[in-house]
Amino acid sequence: MNEPNWLAEQFEENRSHLKAVAYRMLGSVSDADDAVQDAWLRLSRADASGVKNLKGWLTTVVARLCLDMLRSRQARREESIDAHVNEPRASRETGTDPQSEALLADSVGLAMLVILEMLTPAERIAFVLHDMFDLSFDEIAPIVERSPAVARQLASRARQRVRGTPSLPEADLASQRQVIDAFLAASRGGDFNALLELLDPDVVLRGDRAAAELGVPTEVRGAEAVANTALKYRAQFARSVLVNGAVGVLVAPRGRLLIVLECTITNGRVAGIDAVADPGHIGKLGLAVLDGDTLAN
Repeated sequence: MNEPNWLAEQFEENRSHLKAVAYRMLGSVSDADDAVQDAWLRLSRADASGVKNLKGWLTTVVARLCLDMLRSRQARREESIDAHVNEPRASRETGTDPQSEALLADSVGLAMLVILEMLTPAERIAFVLHDMFDLSFDEIAPIVERSPAVARQLASRARQRVRGTPSLPEADLASQRQVIDAFLAASRGGDFNALLELLDPDVVLRGDRAAAELGVPTEVRGAEAVANTALKYRAQFARSVLVNGAVGVLVAPRGRLLIVLECTITNGRVAGIDAVADPGHIGKLGLAVLDGDTLAN
């Protein structure tokens, strides 16, 4: 087999791995595909005869491409007065099946994608490569253009942000999550009676002005009214997450943060829901992945 054919075969064997790396770094199927395709172009033009570990070489190339893309993405946000961290990015048409993309997001963890988006480019690269793909900091250092010690610090800061700091004992946190997960399941399943059981009779749902622009009511009172509202939305793109140290919900279509629900739970029932969609307010919330979801892949 001649070298071009051999390289093409080896690349195809590593394609799924490279896409997994790129998707976790970029949170976008189309961007991940672009990074992988660019890696192939670089491989096809390079002299790979001296490469002993092609998978490692390709992983490094993809990581560097992703870092450049993240930096460019960050620069565009900073240059645009109207840009917000949590706004969905316009993506080109790639022929990707939306359902397949949703399944890919679920495989990583929707909450994880959102939290990763809040990291700096270097933090995200260091965290993904080390905590998700077991690369050493000696390998990561040249990719992020830092020393191994600084690369370790980058991953550590990212890890702290991803995991957050619970404000409740573990048992209380687990109890809250059970209520919230049951609430989301009942909403998705259209189970009105189950929702009533999970809601305090005097529950109040409030939405800020930005949430109202997205169709969330400014205020809804009473279990029946709130249950009907939950049935309307069916918890689409919603996942439980740590919000300011307690269990809440984020709503993130295609991995892009849209709304955060701060939930008050009393006596095993949801007594209050505050829907926050204003980017400035969301940016001040302490969002983190719940235990067990931290390294979803």
